[in-house]
Amino acid sequence: MSDKKIFVIGHKNPDTDSICSAIAYANLKNILAGEERYLPKRAGHTNRETKYVLQTFGFPKPGYVDTLEPRVREVAMRKTRGVDMETSIKKAWAQMNEENLRTLPVFQDGKLVGVVTQGDIARSMMEEHATTALSSSRVSCRNIVETLDGELLVGDPDRVFDQGKVAIGAANPEVMTQYIQPHSMVIMGNRADAQIGALEKGADFLIVCLGSEVFESIKELARQKNCNIIVTPYSTYKCARLINQSMPVRHVMHFGELICFRESDFVKDARKTMMKKRLRYFPVLDKDGGFMGFISQRNLLDMEKQKVILVDHNEKTQSADGIDSAEVLEIIDHHRIGGVTTVGPVYFRNQPLGCTCTIVTQMYLENKVDIEPNIAGVLCSAILSDTLCFRSPTCTPLDESTARMLAQIAGIDPEEHATKMFQAGSQISDKTEEELFYQDFKTFSVEGYQMGVGQLTVIGDEMVQELKARMLPFMEQILERTHLDMVFLLLTDIMKETTELLYQGNADIINTPEVVRAAFNVETADHSATLVNVVSRKKQFMPGMTIAIQNL
Repeated sequence: MSDKKIFVIGHKNPDTDSICSAIAYANLKNILAGEERYLPKRAGHTNRETKYVLQTFGFPKPGYVDTLEPRVREVAMRKTRGVDMETSIKKAWAQMNEENLRTLPVFQDGKLVGVVTQGDIARSMMEEHATTALSSSRVSCRNIVETLDGELLVGDPDRVFDQGKVAIGAANPEVMTQYIQPHSMVIMGNRADAQIGALEKGADFLIVCLGSEVFESIKELARQKNCNIIVTPYSTYKCARLINQSMPVRHVMHFGELICFRESDFVKDARKTMMKKRLRYFPVLDKDGGFMGFISQRNLLDMEKQKVILVDHNEKTQSADGIDSAEVLEIIDHHRIGGVTTVGPVYFRNQPLGCTCTIVTQMYLENKVDIEPNIAGVLCSAILSDTLCFRSPTCTPLDESTARMLAQIAGIDPEEHATKMFQAGSQISDKTEEELFYQDFKTFSVEGYQMGVGQLTVIGDEMVQELKARMLPFMEQILERTHLDMVFLLLTDIMKETTELLYQGNADIINTPEVVRAAFNVETADHSATLVNVVSRKKQFMPGMTIAIQNL
């Protein structure tokens, strides 16, 4: 079983029911599972009412999920320590074999500068190198000593071989001195006269094979001539075969347009890039540019989708972004059945009740799980919020009886608690128009028309008039910058059981005032209408609007 956490998440622009049902249902699933595998999440910012509830019963805000679309950081990566760009080809190849890798990251001063592959190294070994290839790579003495398992007898270990040719000193001294040029690297045996001849011709490096002893007089001459002497246990043949493997990996690595992904990149974007490039592995960098590991197309194919449980909604337009990339396991809801499509069958519980938390409470009771006072508090709060303290037409006898039972467990008076909740939620002075409009906002599609509907709880006519003056101009902007054909804001006074409806519509597409008049048999003026005994968006407003639009 995967140890990846499963998200329990409500709709965008979450209300109290959306947040509290996620918290309570995640808690129930963890109790039944026997481990904390389920995490409550939110797909938007919490409103003041919900914040009051969470603070009252001691719950932190659930973590925010901006999208369920997987990111590169969630893909299983191949970790490797990589190599410095001055590392020898031989050492890089050995590390690849040891770690069963085909690609290594190459670093300079801790930063990724390229990659080297087995193919890069193999091609470099198969090529017919010029005698100046080693010097053109600017190989270090340290790399040569390491590659040949040698010992530096004379000279500077940090010296770089950057000019001259590589020669084999196998001929007699008279012949050999004819082809050895200044600054050469000469691979030779134990003949002292040949060694002296190479030094006199200005060689920069002598490679003495088979571990042969070098006379002190020759060492002293090498110091005078500024020549490094390296002794290796290998034969001349093996030494000649290995010497080019001392080249640094920077000589064969991929430079230039290195294709990297950031950990925050979306997997779908990475997949598109991979399909265009014939590479096996791609580096992943963190936000600071540090190397994290390699990913491949196979990693993307094998990656596990984020598993989610949806609460208080079942429509794709209301789900967190990227829902199509997630695996939906369950849906617990009390709204109409919408358009979330699942890959396979899921547990879907949908009941015509006033609140999702009423359903969640039933599930606690059905599974014989004790409801703790703080869980009872958030469950009760959600029911009071969604049913407008039992005044909404969506409220059923089961909602009310459940809320009153939960209130006893939580030790609260439901009416008193509801009043405090609504007061906390109705504060508007320090909120922007955008925050107010999207505080409890949902989108709907009716007969091809796109509608956005927000709802605010208000107390008194003075607040209604203030909101009307502020929100109507803002709603006009929303209409202009979105795909919506109509936008509505319900200002609901729970105690009066009345809603002041604000609206803006695209006159070229639909006559919004006419639809409002037909839906509720009311007069409209100044982009508003008073709806008496209308307090529920789901049970009263949307059904009326749907019928009116269908009858156009």
